Amino acid sequence: MTKPDSTSSTTELGDPAKTGRVFEMCFTSTPRAARLARRLTALRLDEWGIPYDSHPHDDLVLIVAELTANAVRHGHVAGRDFRLRVHTIADGGTVRVEVTDTRAERLPRRPAHHDTSDAEETGRGLILVARLAARWDWHPRPDGPGKTVWAEYALAK
Repeated sequence: MTKPDSTSSTTELGDPAKTGRVFEMCFTSTPRAARLARRLTALRLDEWGIPYDSHPHDDLVLIVAELTANAVRHGHVAGRDFRLRVHTIADGGTVRVEVTDTRAERLPRRPAHHDTSDAEETGRGLILVARLAARWDWHPRPDGPGKTVWAEYALAK
């Protein structure tokens, strides 16, 4: 992904040395919004010192793309948004991506070994996430119906 010409301010909560950096935003549950979430995350990562065209940047943007696409495709409820939260853990070595939707009855399944030679064009998002992330999982949304799918990416030190 190429770097956009303009930048905007980074959303931070508290002292970044103690809490890490945080980008959090709600998006309409549409493919266009999933693309916007991916692009805004790419910009934030670059601002946080994870530069465009680096492996960590590309891996994290792919994780965001897959999780937001899944929220739109499988977690869509008419009139409800999905929420993206990307933050660095205080140790500086981990970036956590969380995507929350409002559909509680469609839960992600752990991907079984998948033959990548298949001609299928869908069904590989969580396989990619599982391969790129140090760990991933989901939990019920604490403040209403739905779930949060999260992935943690370990930055090389």
